[in-house]
Amino acid sequence: MGFPEYLVDRFQRFKFRHFAPNSSHYQDLAEHGQKPEVMLVSCCDSRVDPETIFSAMPGELFVVRNVANLVPPYETGGNYHGVSAALEFAVLNLKVKHIVIMGHSSCGGITAALNRSAAEETEAHFISNWMSMLDEAKSRLKMAHPGTTEKHVLQHKMECAGIVASLANLRTFPCVQQLESKGRLQLHGAHFDIGTGQLLVLNEATKQFEAV
Repeated sequence: MGFPEYLVDRFQRFKFRHFAPNSSHYQDLAEHGQKPEVMLVSCCDSRVDPETIFSAMPGELFVVRNVANLVPPYETGGNYHGVSAALEFAVLNLKVKHIVIMGHSSCGGITAALNRSAAEETEAHFISNWMSMLDEAKSRLKMAHPGTTEKHVLQHKMECAGIVASLANLRTFPCVQQLESKGRLQLHGAHFDIGTGQLLVLNEATKQFEAV
């Protein structure tokens, strides 16, 4: 199988419609590097594209995407720390001013967190092991809503709980703690609804997600 032909067509369209009219911007990025003020942690779900949602040009957002937009807690064991490496680079090298954790509706990773049989997995259990970061949040949610059978209600609440959990994990990183305490870094939580286009932003004072 060769390279997908429709991707070649889309690339040609990009070169003609987007790159050519903005060639000086791309040249400036190539020569002077990136200077984004915002790091955005988003889900790898193909329906949720941060650059499209926020009408961002190349160089404006430093985006990290993974299953269910999770940030793991700070730890130095193990072997690979992709999210932690990106976080460290964004905070210490790019000196971003904002970090946004953006969840979304109908998140498959969150569904898998609520029901481990919802996702097909290999024997390595990569998905369930990754989503186990939310086990504590799931337990609290089910204790707070005993007997709830409306799956869409639990789904939405769990999506929001995952955002809150990732913000808490962000604050376990020493570099984030230091810069946030000095007022040089701000952390934000957001939730995008795919079907309605609504964006909710976490109000840290009230702990509620509010429409913008």
